[in-house]
Amino acid sequence: MRKFNLKKMKLKTLVSTIAIASVVLITGCKKKSATSVDPGPNMMSVPTQTTIQSPVALGAATNLAILAGSGITNTGATVITGDMGLSPGTSIGGFPPGILNGTQHINDAIANQAKLDLTAAYNDAAGRTSTDIVTISGNIGGLTLTPGLYKSTSSLAITSGDVTFDAKGNPGAIFIIQIASSFTTGSGRKVFLSGGALASNIFWQVGSSATFGTTSVLKGNVLAMQSISFNTGAKLDGRALARTGAVTMAGNTIVR
Repeated sequence: MRKFNLKKMKLKTLVSTIAIASVVLITGCKKKSATSVDPGPNMMSVPTQTTIQSPVALGAATNLAILAGSGITNTGATVITGDMGLSPGTSIGGFPPGILNGTQHINDAIANQAKLDLTAAYNDAAGRTSTDIVTISGNIGGLTLTPGLYKSTSSLAITSGDVTFDAKGNPGAIFIIQIASSFTTGSGRKVFLSGGALASNIFWQVGSSATFGTTSVLKGNVLAMQSISFNTGAKLDGRALARTGAVTMAGNTIVR
């Protein structure tokens, strides 16, 4: 009997140790409720914001899936659904083999106006403020973001897990993510939409350049100060809008 109790004590100690080791601590975040849809591993949610953000007006850039400043290049079987614009650059390469299901604009009235409107939209997104803004930093993989304004004072990445945007049943909910420098996604990482969230209502304001990893899936409007690069097989449901640099693609799917 004494030997049996000893084994039970060791087993109990082991279970307690495992339970303690499995606790996850995330400052300023809370686990999703058991009734929430969990589209990916380790999904977390941040505090709900009460300040409602208005959409970022894209003006003439609205109809563009791709807009660049210095050039547009492609390798592989990229498929773009939506118009493509370049201003003030003149170099577009890789179509074909890339397929554009839309109209190409190079330094015409539409491209030039789209660039002006992109600048205004970028400044609008970057200048937004809120009394309950949520500060994020580093790697946000595993988070669930609810409507509102988010700010990163340095670079931002989605690498350790996927990210979900939850509109809480409001398809008009707006999400704005201010990123001071670069934005990257890891290979295979995905952005999910939940609770009626729409990709058209997500705005990523990127202070420098954005790079999307192999086969990653991003949703939303990317407003980058410099360049935007898609690695092989990366997908975007939204718009890739680069103010001064180039947009580079490699066998991607981009749907406005």
